[in-house]
Amino acid sequence: MDKFLITAVIILSILLILCLVRAIIGPKIADRIVSVNMMGTITIAIIAILTVLLDEGYLADICIIYAMISFLAVVVLTTIYMGIYNKRKQEGDK
Repeated sequence: MDKFLITAVIILSILLILCLVRAIIGPKIADRIVSVNMMGTITIAIIAILTVLLDEGYLADICIIYAMISFLAVVVLTTIYMGIYNKRKQEGDK
């Protein structure tokens, strides 16, 4: 069981690095927002696996707090993106 969990953490870490590359490269802002959301989800999964692997209950609390922060970050980024999109759309109509 421990080997499976360690393998899962390693695979998720590789996916996290690939999401970081996608967030840097882009090419669109929407791609970056989705990538940041995916990075948050993968990080939450890694913390949850480490909770089971290390048998530390406080990591579950950290996982929940990180999920709330990740959700708020995506909401803020989406709000900012929509504001920029609407502003460009209004300028294009004029």
